[in-house]
Amino acid sequence: QVQLVESGGGSVRAGESLSLSCTASENIPSNNVIGWYRQIPGAQLELVAVINDTDSVYGAPVKGRSSISRDKTKKTVHLQMNNLRPDDTADYYCSVKPMNYWGQGSQVTVSS
Repeated sequence: QVQLVESGGGSVRAGESLSLSCTASENIPSNNVIGWYRQIPGAQLELVAVINDTDSVYGAPVKGRSSISRDKTKKTVHLQMNNLRPDDTADYYCSVKPMNYWGQGSQVTVSS
């Protein structure tokens, strides 16, 4: 069982930046992606950004404002979010798919 430990998150003001990190307890098989999803209260879980060995994919709400990267070990993924808006307020979850491992969640609050 892969454990995902998240760090970062917190409260910022609109227009500011914030980063999230997620470290896996062991290597992620190459046929998986690792990244972030978010859940806004009352809404469904949505893609933020995921990355694998060859590509990265961003969800429409954050595309152009976010950047995802992995360190050399490929066990830690970083998400940099810029120009944050109040509607980015959500619980952000690190996940490995399709193995379906999930982190504990990190709250991000953006005030206007």
